[in-house]
Amino acid sequence: MQVNERMKNRSQLRWFVGVMVIVGIIGASLFIASVVQTPDNSSFLCSLTSPKTMIKNGYSPTSMQLRAILHYATSHIVPQQSFSEISITFNVLKSLNRPFNFLVFGLGHDSLMWASFNPRGTTLFLEEDPKWVQTVLKDAPELRATTVRYRTQLREADELLSSYRSEPACSPSSAALRGNERCKLALHNLPDEVYETEWDLIMIDAPRGYFPEAPGRMAAIFSMAVMARNRKGSGVTHVFLHDVDRKVEKVYAEEFLCRKNMVKGVGRLWHFEIPPSNVNDTRYDGRFC
Repeated sequence: MQVNERMKNRSQLRWFVGVMVIVGIIGASLFIASVVQTPDNSSFLCSLTSPKTMIKNGYSPTSMQLRAILHYATSHIVPQQSFSEISITFNVLKSLNRPFNFLVFGLGHDSLMWASFNPRGTTLFLEEDPKWVQTVLKDAPELRATTVRYRTQLREADELLSSYRSEPACSPSSAALRGNERCKLALHNLPDEVYETEWDLIMIDAPRGYFPEAPGRMAAIFSMAVMARNRKGSGVTHVFLHDVDRKVEKVYAEEFLCRKNMVKGVGRLWHFEIPPSNVNDTRYDGRFC
């Protein structure tokens, strides 16, 4: 037991150091200076050389970033993802070189970190538990979160997967989300902002999916696949799915997000780049992949 406890403590220490490195970078505005605001795409290391230039050009940490530094410097709670898993998303958002739209399923101990990575963009959290939303926002009022009601339960996962093809409202060629009550996998009652925003990054780390009565992530995975395929703007939608060590997450990812779209996987996280679909493309014969 003592050996296991020491290993746990070491893991938590590595976690803390890793998160502090990332948040420290953001809090010092180096990320903003080199990624979000630098017009000439100069290298990240070059931006570290002249703090006076950063101040002169108006680069300063936001109140949310300062709160994130304080929070992670004083908290002993380990976020849900490992440092290597977080790094996948972090590297993608750096590559965007601009503020972005970030939709996150789940409000947790890492939410302040995700929002701090996107100080000039839009970050919205979707959470199933209204009481938990109130608890988190009490300590981090800058976060934007809304409650989502799910129509599914984890124990229905196999049935939903085998029956969705027989429901025209679930067809990849015509599936819509808003108001789509016929397709049980469609998140039909989200806030208008979710439907009307073209999300550059989508993180699926909720809802709960570890007991039969839990909502499971089936509807989240299906709906985000539909949303990404229906993207009107240029470029891909980056979808990050956590807990792929679990059967439902893995099977639904392979069904709707598609192995061919997966660009990287580390630990329990898979990263997909989903291009917009051609609605007239019939090659998949009613399939997403």
